[in-house]
Amino acid sequence: MGWLADETGLERTAANYVPLTPLSHLQRAAHVFADETALVYGETRRSYAEYHARCTRLAAALAARGVAPGDVVATLLPNVPAQAEAHFGVPATGAILNTINTRLDVDTVAYIFAHGEAKVALVDSEVLPLAEAAKAQMEGAGPLLIEVPDPAAGIAASGRHPTYEEMLATASDDFDWILPQDEWESLALNYTSGTTGRPKGVVCHHRGAYLMTMGTVISWQLQMRPVYLTIVPLFHCNGWNHTWMMPVLGGTVVCCRNITAEAIYAAIAEEGVTHFGGAPIVLNMLVNAADTARRAFDHTVEVFTAGAPPAPATLEKIEKLGFHVTQVYGLTETYGHVTECLWKGEAWNGLDPAGRAAIKARQGVAFPMMETVTVLDETLQQVVQDGKAQGEIVMRGNSVMKGYLKNPTATAEAFAGGYFHSGDIAVQHPDGYIQISDRAKDIIISGGENISSVEVEGVLMAHPEVNLAAVVAQPDPQWGEVPCAFVELKPGATADAAALIGFARQRLAGFKAPKTVIFEELPKTSTGKIQKFELRKRFKTF
Repeated sequence: MGWLADETGLERTAANYVPLTPLSHLQRAAHVFADETALVYGETRRSYAEYHARCTRLAAALAARGVAPGDVVATLLPNVPAQAEAHFGVPATGAILNTINTRLDVDTVAYIFAHGEAKVALVDSEVLPLAEAAKAQMEGAGPLLIEVPDPAAGIAASGRHPTYEEMLATASDDFDWILPQDEWESLALNYTSGTTGRPKGVVCHHRGAYLMTMGTVISWQLQMRPVYLTIVPLFHCNGWNHTWMMPVLGGTVVCCRNITAEAIYAAIAEEGVTHFGGAPIVLNMLVNAADTARRAFDHTVEVFTAGAPPAPATLEKIEKLGFHVTQVYGLTETYGHVTECLWKGEAWNGLDPAGRAAIKARQGVAFPMMETVTVLDETLQQVVQDGKAQGEIVMRGNSVMKGYLKNPTATAEAFAGGYFHSGDIAVQHPDGYIQISDRAKDIIISGGENISSVEVEGVLMAHPEVNLAAVVAQPDPQWGEVPCAFVELKPGATADAAALIGFARQRLAGFKAPKTVIFEELPKTSTGKIQKFELRKRFKTF
């Protein structure tokens, strides 16, 4: 019997066990980096000491308004300082943060308010009518609305509700943060997009968020004092947890309200931005930006991209502009990114640009805070790792949600067989790297043959006149369904349907080439994802 068989006295105590929480990062940074810049927004500059003090006053103000541990506080805010402060100030009361997409419709916001039982909502003045209409639609009182005007953006308060700054001005600055007694306690409530029904409430815990912040530091190879630009909305997977992470390194968060190429280039040039995350559409925006929007910079900007597999042609172009892109992958249910295309140095450096870009389009391998991320078939057996056999991406790890709020059936389905099921169809290469083929619902089955919409989109995006492309199934009397491409052309482009179909046929098997091309602006979410479900609606009458 080993010497550790007798563990008498070896117990958890206040000295050797503290539940993990990302809130501890800001508490430490308030002392370690007290005078260093934590937050930037226009002319606003806040040190870590000021940042911590404002979060403390926010917590005190919420508690004074009856917010208690276990309550939900919602936000309807773009990437402005109040949204960053809410990520610490709300859970510092023991409450749960529910960041809501500002682009949702009234009915959906009313549903989220009611389903999450929000007690208070911090609302940007620009979307205040949305929150007011949602509250009016609810049974009962609904959340107390606190208005957040944005003078820097020329957005004034309505005068109909208490304002955020008024609330903080009268709040105590000595509120004692309520930290979790159990790291499994709920930290955040995030709602899925709800494209096929009511959105589901994803419940995240302190442990998962803490480990996400630490795993990201390793995977992104972050060094001290990075400057991070908030392009990913903080209402989307809590901005991939990056706002919770930045205090670890004494980094600076640069808030960006409106995501444009001009704003991104300006932030890089003027604020020295070193890192940002964004969907492939953001990369495309930078590649195709007008000369008047571009600014010169002399450092490499590190970029995490996710949301959809970026087209190899886009990846090849953007790296020539000074951006180093790493493909990551994840879901709301996994706190954001949980895989990365970890670069294999010498083995891949010698590839030509197209070859490197093709590899960078892979979703890759698990982040260090995850356990298993792999591809299984319908019987939950590992698929052959040959880059051809398809299955579903499944995962296990500490950065997987607790489950869906008030929805045990959906939770059980998501965790069937002891894995979280992503719903994404992928292959695994011989080296274990995962590559998405498609969402299960986006696979096109034509005459019994599976066609990956992602593959067809990648080919179309390589055409020099194409800005964006999305491919969905179009019903066909002979083949069941065939690929239909929706395309946004670059300004001044003249390519027609025949030219694009011919371009695709030169690079794909004939049955994979789109049979129809429709030119129009593509519907997108606030995070830059193309809303394919809106495109599929076109064919429901067939």
